[in-house]
Amino acid sequence: MSFTLPKLDYSYDALEPHIDARTMEIHHSKHHQGYTNKLNAAIEGSENEPMNIIDVLSSLDMANMALRNNAGGYYNHKLFWEVMNPNSKNVMSDGLKLAIDEAFGSFDNFKDSFSMTAATRFGSGWAWLCVKDGKLELCSSANQDNPLMPSIGCGGNPILGLDVWEHAYYLNYQNRRPDYINAFFNVINWGVVSEKFNQAI
Repeated sequence: MSFTLPKLDYSYDALEPHIDARTMEIHHSKHHQGYTNKLNAAIEGSENEPMNIIDVLSSLDMANMALRNNAGGYYNHKLFWEVMNPNSKNVMSDGLKLAIDEAFGSFDNFKDSFSMTAATRFGSGWAWLCVKDGKLELCSSANQDNPLMPSIGCGGNPILGLDVWEHAYYLNYQNRRPDYINAFFNVINWGVVSEKFNQAI
């Protein structure tokens, strides 16, 4: 199948002041479009061409760097756009609240742990909240790797992901990654994260 750049459910300026419009525009229309184009080139004429993105990732030959980088980049950014929304009041489900409390003790503990996972990812990569065996786990991955790939991270189903590549925040936050991570919590779409949790358990 041929992949297309996912459309956003909000405008580029909708997440301001937390994530600025210029960063969103470049990130979506340039970076994500680039991963999409290169993913299509990488699968053309191969056994991966008829697969959906989940199957491409789960059956990935990790030595195939063109496919690894671009399939990861496509999926990771798709999830990233989905879990954000300008309406920061989106309600978290009772099931997800309970799972967070069971795994981390409280939401504040979860926020601190997720933020530390994102802040301490050396270089470029992602921080993830995953469901594995019905429970929540945190992990991070380098570059465009993700937990759906063989032997990466916590190996669960990602329900929340944060891009900590510098292109995701440098125009607005420069080298202040912790400030960007904190701002991200103001735009998380907990309704969508809750739906992904329900699908993964």
